[in-house]
Amino acid sequence: MLRHSILLPVAASAALLLSGCQSTPSPQDGPLGTWADDPMRNAPPITRGLDAAGLSTLLGAELAGQRGDYRYASQGYLEAAKRYREPALAERATFAARFGNEASLIEASALRWRELAPQAEAPNRLLAAFSLQRGDWLDSLEQRIAIVEAGGHGDVTAFAEIAVAEEAPLTLIAQQLRAHLARPNADQLPHHSDVLLGTALIEAALGDTALAQQRLDQVELLDPESAALWLVKARLALEVEDYPAAQRAAQQGLELAPDDVRFILLLAQAEIRLNNISAAEVQTNALLESHAGNEDLRLSLAQLYLEEGHPEPAQRLLQPLIGQPEVPDLAYYLLGAITQEQGDTDNALLYYRQVSEGSEFLPARAAAAQMLIEEDRLLDARAFLRIERMRFDNYFTELVMLEVQLLDEINQPADADALLDREISRTPDDASLLYMRAMRRWEAGNIAGMEQDLRQILRTDPDNAEALNALGYTLADLNLPGRLQEAFELIERAYEADPDNPAVLDSMGWVYFRLGKPEEALPWLESAYAQLPDQEVAAHLAEVLKALGRDEEARQLIQQIMQRTNQHPLIDGLLERYPELSP
Repeated sequence: MLRHSILLPVAASAALLLSGCQSTPSPQDGPLGTWADDPMRNAPPITRGLDAAGLSTLLGAELAGQRGDYRYASQGYLEAAKRYREPALAERATFAARFGNEASLIEASALRWRELAPQAEAPNRLLAAFSLQRGDWLDSLEQRIAIVEAGGHGDVTAFAEIAVAEEAPLTLIAQQLRAHLARPNADQLPHHSDVLLGTALIEAALGDTALAQQRLDQVELLDPESAALWLVKARLALEVEDYPAAQRAAQQGLELAPDDVRFILLLAQAEIRLNNISAAEVQTNALLESHAGNEDLRLSLAQLYLEEGHPEPAQRLLQPLIGQPEVPDLAYYLLGAITQEQGDTDNALLYYRQVSEGSEFLPARAAAAQMLIEEDRLLDARAFLRIERMRFDNYFTELVMLEVQLLDEINQPADADALLDREISRTPDDASLLYMRAMRRWEAGNIAGMEQDLRQILRTDPDNAEALNALGYTLADLNLPGRLQEAFELIERAYEADPDNPAVLDSMGWVYFRLGKPEEALPWLESAYAQLPDQEVAAHLAEVLKALGRDEEARQLIQQIMQRTNQHPLIDGLLERYPELSP
């Protein structure tokens, strides 16, 4: 077997590649120094005979890795993996790309690796992670199911938890999971219970609690000692308001995993819902004692009590934080909410104003302004936001947008427009405010005004993908005579600036359709829908499918969207034009 390291000098590498012998490199070989300094010393061996071109490619990759150019090294190994059907080459390419932090190369190498070794778990894990990062939920799940079907652990439960928290396309995810569970012998796979748990989480979030409970009952038979099982059972019981069952499940989970704070929190939440506040405080106090000095935990517990409508224990939890040299912003924010609930508006305002720049800054200002508006103190609310804009210049734009939003909510759009016009006149190159006004003008049917604002953004930032896409899509959607080519060019520039944005992909597909090229439109819209399965993209995709004579596929797509939401005006508009597509 041929084995070589990235540390080998060129002559030694060539000798080994040609002779097929094994050799152990000296710790001092190469500029990277010792084996311990070599991040690729555990890379897999190369085990194929080479022609001159293959040898040249691999030597180039070797030298690139030797000098720390992992991008070039990965490209070389990937090229070799395309010439020779050897999984180890693709694995080595992936390994080098990971050290070079080259996302596109990692994905390309992992795809080739999976192609050459379909049963390998590692490339599917990498591809699942990449899909999740870019929001391609269904592709990520597909990789995980492939791992499960190969006998590995696909972390489906963890995936489901993220999907629920991030408002992923749960209906489509549930369909994919159910399709796997319906396959013959799916229940014989080693990690079947993980898939059942993940499916139960998704079904519970969709409101199908009875079916979710059936899944949990199956898991309890298969793996009653699974802490994850009792975690999901406790959450589901809380969801269906069966608080005694939630209490029992949390206690069972705590016995299995006494150090898992999630069970203590769930138990405290169940006790609160049962109005056993004293028992809940016993749990939370015990948790704090075992995690002494953990401010984040104290804040989380205070949030829990406040969300459950019990401000007094929340306030007791927060009091020890007041008077410290550095009071967490979240503590001030929560104290503002507690004081507001107690009816003390002025003191609540003082707490909110003490929240400094950071993640709680805008929520605190929004809460304070909303509180004043609810007290019929609109002028005070607007004065407060104006003063905050002067105090915190870094948040000027966000605070203007917040005030516009609040004025809209109380049905004062004229005042909102006047505010936006005034602040844009002071800061004429503020792209965010210009974009906000452009969208408001579009909603009012003022297309010329919208275009004027977007053009202003592009004068100062020609590569602003958001403005390019908005203008290009609008021109394409309105199908304005003589402007489709202009729309295409704008969207093409948006794609060059932001090629992974599903909104841009949707626009590209739609402009191709408007240009009378449905075949070219289809892959763009399919890619957009995989990442952003909303009704607008679905309506575009369905119309293109209709144009291509694929009515049944269009009908199925429309049915999926109508099952996911009760409000689907774009789909309704499509069905008015094509009633034959009604599911």
